[in-house]
Amino acid sequence: MVNGSEVVHGFPHLDTVREAITALYRRLSPDGVLAYGTSVLPADVAFADHDDLHLGAQRVARALVQQLRLPDARMIVSFREMEHAASVELAAGPEYFIELNDRFRKHRRDIGAALAHEIMHVLLHRLDLSFAGTRDNEILTDTATTYLGAGWLLLDAFREDRLSSQKLGYLTPEEFGYVLAKRSEVFGEDPSPWFTSPQAYTAFAKGRAQAQHDRRQPPLTAAGWAGRRRYAKERRHALEHPHAAGKGSPYAFEGGGPDGGLKVSFPCPTCRQRIRLPVRGRVRARCGLCRTVLECDT
Repeated sequence: MVNGSEVVHGFPHLDTVREAITALYRRLSPDGVLAYGTSVLPADVAFADHDDLHLGAQRVARALVQQLRLPDARMIVSFREMEHAASVELAAGPEYFIELNDRFRKHRRDIGAALAHEIMHVLLHRLDLSFAGTRDNEILTDTATTYLGAGWLLLDAFREDRLSSQKLGYLTPEEFGYVLAKRSEVFGEDPSPWFTSPQAYTAFAKGRAQAQHDRRQPPLTAAGWAGRRRYAKERRHALEHPHAAGKGSPYAFEGGGPDGGLKVSFPCPTCRQRIRLPVRGRVRARCGLCRTVLECDT
């Protein structure tokens, strides 16, 4: 939780975020991911100042448990002074104990964001899905929360002006925007009307631009002229010098030489699983992991 200190911006964790999206598809399957087609709605996690603190927190927690499709999971929410925004006790269940920072007693609009992150820890624990190291595991948690329909709350908790700043989660605001945009591409859902923070909308727009960039890389036919020209040059070099064929960005060539057999590998723009295709011109490919159909010119 950043409160008053400088907020990091940009995409410093993008590689880990992409690995987290791939891991979700591998663990849940495409059908499992599609089960989260609707995000939690603002009305379901709204928290007015006149609401009872503990009853309101329990109500929001129930809504997030339902959003994340957790069976038989009861969240007991309490408040205390602590360094971080929140913590959860990952026992066997069926009850889980979440502690929220005392500051949320006065910042109730952000209780849903803090709860979403902690409840995702419960889901990932049940799925036996984790990354090595605290940093990467927390990035996985933020990414999963966002991709499965509750993380727009975390981005909306980001606020920044000349005198103060607040951000929840480990991702930068732009990285939250990137994952939200990736989700929007799959489900056709626009979260921007739900933002109450102007800074959240700006971060979403920057993240969406990065997500769109993923879909405009060779050998995808949506690649721009400059990218296609660079790709053709590197493909020609790979054919003429097979043993020196290096990696492009983000594609890589394999094989080649007089006998042909040149192949290109590149990340699926949806799930980031690498796809490997023979170099033979225009082709329609289906990702083996998320089943996205891609128009390519190899």
